[in-house]
Amino acid sequence: MTKAYSPAWRLLTVVVLHPLLRILIRNKWQGTENIPRKGPVIFAPNHMSYVDWGTDALFFQANGRYPTFMIKASAFKVKFIGRVLYRAGQLPVHRGRADAALVLKQAEQALADGAAVIIYPEGTATRDPELWPMVAKTGVARLALTTGAPVIPVAHWGTQVILPYGSKDLKLFPRKIVRTVAGPPVDLSKWEGGRLGATALREATAAIMADITALVADLRGETPPAIAYDSGKSAAAPAAVGEAGGDSEPGQASPA
Repeated sequence: MTKAYSPAWRLLTVVVLHPLLRILIRNKWQGTENIPRKGPVIFAPNHMSYVDWGTDALFFQANGRYPTFMIKASAFKVKFIGRVLYRAGQLPVHRGRADAALVLKQAEQALADGAAVIIYPEGTATRDPELWPMVAKTGVARLALTTGAPVIPVAHWGTQVILPYGSKDLKLFPRKIVRTVAGPPVDLSKWEGGRLGATALREATAAIMADITALVADLRGETPPAIAYDSGKSAAAPAAVGEAGGDSEPGQASPA
């Protein structure tokens, strides 16, 4: 089977970005033993800044997995950048599709080929005023339960200092610390083999987000809010963290 990416272009991105990110940012990692070195896997990180993709990419690649991100389709139309994304095997997310399942087809194929697919479950940077993970969309749970690929929860803290979401004020100096941790696979056995209805998908999504939030809380040394922020509503979500998921508008890097 012909590869859906160019090994040479992937190598180029590693050669260029890997040392650059190590020079600009102090990265401290935990839980690297939870990163499978081969086979299909879904990494599900929290999202706070446009810098996230860089530090996450370095984290996964340096620990044995080249990251396949789901990225908004408009980025693929940018001259040169789009070419690099395509050649490196990154996956476009098309906004506004009526059937969100269509967005996941390429991710399913990538997983079938043994890829490490990175999806930010919240779909966009958190809008929680204190930067806690917010109610997520159900794309990660659907993809995991459809393909059987394990979901590894990932948390990081520090990227919001380098580039707060919505800001153009990049603060690289003095050199900042970004801490990243990977947890053990999320236990989704309760929903495996069952009907993937709305309730099951929301519950499975909540289990994923509960694990991510727990990792974030450990990094911060703080207690997360009992109720997750819901960007699709004017107030917080009506369910406690770990009990409910959500289906807000399609975000920049995660479907459904």
